[in-house]
Amino acid sequence: MGIPEVVRVAPKGRGTHRTIAAALAAAPAGAEIAVAPGEYTENLRLARRVVLRPEEGAGQVVVRASSAVTLTVAAPDCLVRGLHLRGAEPGEPVVCVEDAAGLTVDACTVEHGRVDVLGSGNAAGRARNAELTPDDDLAADLADPTCGGVLVVRGSRLHGARHAAVVLHGDARARLEETTVETVDGIGVVLSGHAVLLADHVRLRDASGSGLRVRGDARLLARDTVLIAVGRNGVLAEDRADVVMEDCRILEPGRSGVQAGHEARVRLLDCRIAGAKGSALAADDTAQLTVRGCRVVAPAGNGVVALGDAKVALASTTLARSGFTAVHVGGRAAAELAGCRIDGSAEHAVAVVDKAHAAIRETTLADARMCGVHVADDASVSMRAGRVQGGETGVRLRSSAESELRECVVTGQRKTGVEVGGKGLATLHATRVAETGTAGIVVDNGARMHMDGGGIFAVVGSGMVVGQGAEPLVRGARVEGAGKNGILLGPGASGVFEHVDVASCAYPALHVGRDAAPRFHGCRVFDCAQDVGYAEDAQPVFEECVSIRVASASLPTAADRAPHAPHTPPKQPTGPRGATPAPAGTAPPAAAPLLVDLSDLGEPPPQPETLEDLLAELGELVGLDGVKRDVGGMVKLMQTVRMRQEAGLPAPPLSRHLVFAGNPGTGKTTVARLYGRLLKALGLLERGHLVEVDRSALVGEYVGHTGPKTMESFNRARGGVLFIDEAYALVPAGVANDFGGEAIATLVKLMEDHRDEVVVIAAGYPGDMERFITSNPGLSSRFTRTLLFEDYSAEDLVRIVEHQASRHRYDLSGPARKVLAELFSAMPRNAQFGNGRTARQVFQQMTERQAMRMAEIDGPDERQLVVLDELDIPRLVGAD
Repeated sequence: MGIPEVVRVAPKGRGTHRTIAAALAAAPAGAEIAVAPGEYTENLRLARRVVLRPEEGAGQVVVRASSAVTLTVAAPDCLVRGLHLRGAEPGEPVVCVEDAAGLTVDACTVEHGRVDVLGSGNAAGRARNAELTPDDDLAADLADPTCGGVLVVRGSRLHGARHAAVVLHGDARARLEETTVETVDGIGVVLSGHAVLLADHVRLRDASGSGLRVRGDARLLARDTVLIAVGRNGVLAEDRADVVMEDCRILEPGRSGVQAGHEARVRLLDCRIAGAKGSALAADDTAQLTVRGCRVVAPAGNGVVALGDAKVALASTTLARSGFTAVHVGGRAAAELAGCRIDGSAEHAVAVVDKAHAAIRETTLADARMCGVHVADDASVSMRAGRVQGGETGVRLRSSAESELRECVVTGQRKTGVEVGGKGLATLHATRVAETGTAGIVVDNGARMHMDGGGIFAVVGSGMVVGQGAEPLVRGARVEGAGKNGILLGPGASGVFEHVDVASCAYPALHVGRDAAPRFHGCRVFDCAQDVGYAEDAQPVFEECVSIRVASASLPTAADRAPHAPHTPPKQPTGPRGATPAPAGTAPPAAAPLLVDLSDLGEPPPQPETLEDLLAELGELVGLDGVKRDVGGMVKLMQTVRMRQEAGLPAPPLSRHLVFAGNPGTGKTTVARLYGRLLKALGLLERGHLVEVDRSALVGEYVGHTGPKTMESFNRARGGVLFIDEAYALVPAGVANDFGGEAIATLVKLMEDHRDEVVVIAAGYPGDMERFITSNPGLSSRFTRTLLFEDYSAEDLVRIVEHQASRHRYDLSGPARKVLAELFSAMPRNAQFGNGRTARQVFQQMTERQAMRMAEIDGPDERQLVVLDELDIPRLVGAD
């Protein structure tokens, strides 16, 4: 390409044009129009491809419209750089890009009017099912010669418009980059028809209307864009609009942060919506709203509201301090929450009403003022691996439809953990309710509930309360540490309780009210003052039930129960504690409490371990310098992750599962146990305990046996660490069709389903662990970090013996230390060498040999009894 012809515009001078319009009329296609500094009042039309620029730098040239449009573009590929364009009226266009024309605006100021981009209006647009994604930069759309007008704005400022700052019509295309749009008496940017806009690093503020309005079949892709203090909605998506926003912020909108209606689709990725005066996110009609990795903070209304037939999906998203219910789902809407956290809502964390449905998975609902989950009318909820913390009531199910809680934890409510009412069926599977201010679970009058597994622990009131006409079916659950009755059946209640354990209750473990007719089969009562209290005309049936360590037992005890004889209690109370339970707020009978609080004895409860103490304990381990460094680094990383989560930021990808590769006796189990305690101190594990297993604990002997065995071991480790010793034994070398593969597949699924509850450590010889990791693709993606436990040096082994001696109040003499070092240096490092285990064996042999020496001395003094010297060190087998 040749050098473009330059046509100059200046108030005076030979060879220059006095007006820009005259220069445009004289310039050939491809020319550059260089404008001298000054203010020019004229209306411009670009009929050919030209470049319009200031002669001496940006901001030196002002073009002011005498009337109507300041700049009209009728040709493709035009460029305006560094000009200040001002309209005649703020409600009229400053710039108009006509159909099939193209303009790039670079480092310009456009004020006192809007920018219009026109299109034909009859384009078919992208197919409705062709999803707009963040990876789609719309380059093909912007370069399409068959589309309408094309506008590119870079590094510019648009302000002072009325009605709208930028309007895209028909099949127009536009890209805004590094651009500010502000002080708009109306909407910031409007898209209609089949228009397309890519907004990249745009700052839009102080619009009296919505920030971005997308209508018709228009599409918007916004990246790193900020909408600040708009008067209405940050983004308004209507009709069949398609909107994707990535890494954007919507701050203090006058209404909703995002409002989606009709058939619109909106996806928000890693965005922040803060301070909305209405609801932060809203969807109605058949709109679809997808939210991933976002943070919603302090809306005056709901965090998310879905009505009509809308569909809302939230993943890895935080909602904090909502003025109303954080997530409200009504009408026939459907909502999905996965891996989210909802904190501090002024009403409910999640409310599902009308005929709506919500599916909640691996989500934490914390400190709602009212309920964690509220379900009413004909609505339903399914919640899996959820955690409901604090609030007045944990989960309230009062619907005519069926709802389910699976593997959930409900804890710390001021009142009840779970309330079940209405005519629907509530199913609780492996769900735990703990530390509530009144009852753990209340099954209201006439309600139906199935509870399978799980339990109720350490509640202030009764564990489970069953109202008149209610018919719960409870299997395999445990009620422990209730401040009143374990299970209280009110007048006229019934239900079936199979293999339920009730332990350590302050009042009678079971209370059966007047005319109540429950059936108890295979149930056990432990450690209570009284097992059963009866009201007048109570009609319970007990089958194969037993009382264990119960002071006043009406059920058979473990020693004398008849295994198959049903037990029907007397109709009248058998004693003073067979009567109705004490009303709320009154003390239990004097003889009833058997639980002892350490504070009553003047002994404070044990303090939780601190991170500093645990790291100091790690540092005191002998040797293992590389392991200590790796664990310390992981602790710092997890502290950062925790701080980011508390700040509402997305957590980086992090796998807590580890491979410990090392020979026997190198401290793998010791470090694994300490690692669990560290994670508990960091708040990343509930208990931090260690469950150690090997192949025999995971693999069954026949078909169908392995899966349950693996699951049982894994469940014992919930809240802590599952340590698989010699993990490579699950993949025997050269053996096909081994049950170990089933154990690994089961383990991988459990690690995914409970990834925040259990840390798995696979340990074994360094040379064999690679075979284990590569045996299943799910393992290699989860075990991304290996800690190498090197063999102890002779000096390390001496220090281990010294540590053992100190623990057992022995002292090593100087000569003993020297001989020990020589012994460990001479030991062959073969398969029989046990590292730390060998050092402990040597210490045991030394104490035995010293005891034999002392037996031969008459009246050894105290010093002789505690000193281990070189005479006590065993000889190396095969040594001279």
